[in-house]
Amino acid sequence: MAPTPWISFTTDYGLADGFVAACHGVLARLTPTTRVIDVTHLVPPGDVRRGAAVLAQTVPYLPAAVHLAVVDPGVGTARRAIALAAGDGLLVGPDNGLLLDAAAALGGVRAAVELTNRDWLGADVSATFHGRDIFAPVAARLALGAPLADAGPAVEPSTLVRLPVPLVRPEADGFTAEVLTVDHFGNVQLAASGSLLEPLPRSLRVERQPAVRVHTFGDVAPGELLVHVDSTGQVAVAVNGGRAADLLGVTPGDRLRVTAG
Repeated sequence: MAPTPWISFTTDYGLADGFVAACHGVLARLTPTTRVIDVTHLVPPGDVRRGAAVLAQTVPYLPAAVHLAVVDPGVGTARRAIALAAGDGLLVGPDNGLLLDAAAALGGVRAAVELTNRDWLGADVSATFHGRDIFAPVAARLALGAPLADAGPAVEPSTLVRLPVPLVRPEADGFTAEVLTVDHFGNVQLAASGSLLEPLPRSLRVERQPAVRVHTFGDVAPGELLVHVDSTGQVAVAVNGGRAADLLGVTPGDRLRVTAG
């Protein structure tokens, strides 16, 4: 890969500590002219599925880049550290399912390696901070144009860890789908494609709550529950001016039934 002026950075590190700054420092020391796009550092701690969803829904709108992502509850264990080539980008992070949806969004995995080249890593690799000591140094070298193959041995893509497929079950009068994410506004994104809404009427029910199928929040009165196709093409449940997740009492991994009302 030719050098790239961009690295995107996604983590669950939060903003109260120095973890993000330490990784930025490693990147700046190794590739000072590369620009970093902070996607988010507020993924719920250890929530790999949420991190994977945010990353996959964001990378299609970013420039060609090295995408550095760290949501890594298995840090320091036998889980692999990997880098993937997908489309016009590279992804760096743990082999725990975090990267694969983003790779698919970029066109699919073309190559994968395990990060074992000691010369590419930090001088002292902590057992608990691989973002700083493994993933950031590798991302920097890849951004400078170093060959992916030099990072370590090839990995068969079929052996990469995949997250469980979220439940989506079409039914005669609607569908049941797993809650994929809950965003900052309390909007509930389901694992269902927007196409599942097409045969349903305007009047719906989400579990026992009446709802309205609309295009956007302002199509209903304040406080009213609505179902729509969100900006990523997924079915989402929201409240105009409120928080659907609180109203429905759901968190990611729960299931919601959407039916004709």
